[in-house]
Amino acid sequence: MLLTVFTPTYNRAYCLGNCYESLRRQTCKDFIWLIVDDGSTDDTATLVKGWQAEKNDFEIRYVYKENGGLYSGYTTAFKHIDTELCVCVDSDDYLTDNAVELILRFWKDHGSDKYAGLIGLDAKKDGTIIGGVFPPDLKSVNLVDTMLGKAPVKDVDWKNVVRTDLYRSVLPPKELEDTFSHEKDFNPHYLHIKICEKYDFLTLNKVLCIVDYQPDGMTATVIKQYLRSPNSFRAMRLLSLTFKKAPLKYRIKTAIHYTSSCIISKKPCISASPQKMLTVLAYPFGLLLTAYIKICCKYHV
Repeated sequence: MLLTVFTPTYNRAYCLGNCYESLRRQTCKDFIWLIVDDGSTDDTATLVKGWQAEKNDFEIRYVYKENGGLYSGYTTAFKHIDTELCVCVDSDDYLTDNAVELILRFWKDHGSDKYAGLIGLDAKKDGTIIGGVFPPDLKSVNLVDTMLGKAPVKDVDWKNVVRTDLYRSVLPPKELEDTFSHEKDFNPHYLHIKICEKYDFLTLNKVLCIVDYQPDGMTATVIKQYLRSPNSFRAMRLLSLTFKKAPLKYRIKTAIHYTSSCIISKKPCISASPQKMLTVLAYPFGLLLTAYIKICCKYHV
């Protein structure tokens, strides 16, 4: 078995069935579906047990854990994944009918230990591709370059299929693990960026996943996350400040967001920054951003 599809979920019984049905429709069933239940109090467990009892051509694994947020969901998943590749499909999203077949065939033809994995496209329900397609001659891409505007594509919502050993190799050290595990809104992109310090991702110009953002999802509640998980945001921005040859505009924006995260989390700001002078200059704007965030959250914007 080469691929595990893993789904961290919390009280999403109302939409998890869409993901399940998409897996039943796969043209290739050579995969494992791992569901990591983050302490759901709805009917998730009952639903999954029913699916496990049905005649499916793929294995369904179910792991229940105490509620701890997305970071703990990822780390729990990696403890139970034993395939070379894995891909996270959120509980409110679902794969296209031939996604597994495309992934396995593409990796067999082009994959190697020189690459982190592959990136495919996300699309909305109406078929609109999120962020556009990859140029035909772009064999691989580094995600840091897409963030800095140094690649022919911009950093958008892609479907990352990642080597499991690399995910495990970049799990944060103990001091950051404690930070992430106590906050609900860990951004998995942190792991992808750490991987891209050494590896590029192959590009697959095919839609692999249909994205259906929910009102209570991570994307919809991003402003509230600033206050809810400031340490996780601080860690991501601290990592971004280490990018070499980043454009000045990017560094300024990152420094402002970094100082805001430091203010909210009450953690060291200037002393911890790899770009101290820029951080000093950005601090007043970080104060303004913090005030804006608190106002938005107060009025539920």
